[in-house]
Amino acid sequence: MKESEVWRETKHDTWSGLGRALISNWKLFLYLVFFMMAMNMVSHGTQDMYPTFLERQWGLHSTGRAALTAFSMVGAILGGILFGYLSDRGGRRRAMIMALVGAILVVPLWAFAPSLKLLVLGGFLMQFLVQGAWGVVPAHLAELSPDSVRGFLPGFGYQCGVLLASSIAYIEATFARRVSYATAMAGTAAAVLVLAVILTAVGRERRGQKFGR
Repeated sequence: MKESEVWRETKHDTWSGLGRALISNWKLFLYLVFFMMAMNMVSHGTQDMYPTFLERQWGLHSTGRAALTAFSMVGAILGGILFGYLSDRGGRRRAMIMALVGAILVVPLWAFAPSLKLLVLGGFLMQFLVQGAWGVVPAHLAELSPDSVRGFLPGFGYQCGVLLASSIAYIEATFARRVSYATAMAGTAAAVLVLAVILTAVGRERRGQKFGR
């Protein structure tokens, strides 16, 4: 594979040049950090402690937990495909907000399902919607980033956001020591989903951006 012409024309030969380009886009960088913090809190907040939730709240053994989690990941794949497609037609932010608001509405079913069948449905729908929003993220970040830092800014902002979001599983586990796992998971998920909706809505959109122009 050859490097793209856009990268060849805009690449930085020194770290100082890259640093100056980053500083000149500091507002965008900070936005990407907090946006990715919220998005990673949404993803990890609905995934990482979910097997523990299934064990503590529902008493499922390892096989049942693995099967239900795997089935929810089928929803994640389908959601990423669908909302990625919708974002090409109706806009990046609109597609992400649709998915995130849908996930908020699914929280009660996801955390407080009255039966195993509805629990399975809730897990599927939650990941369908959460990872549906995530299916838009790669294109959205690339389009927001200027040519001069497109190879660096999205990845660096992403990883800084992951760093800030890394405490989400600990927060859920700490809450679960005082309340039920269902309440801890639902409260945390609802809070970070609302945060993600807000940060998505206040950001810019450059759908269809032509790189190198």
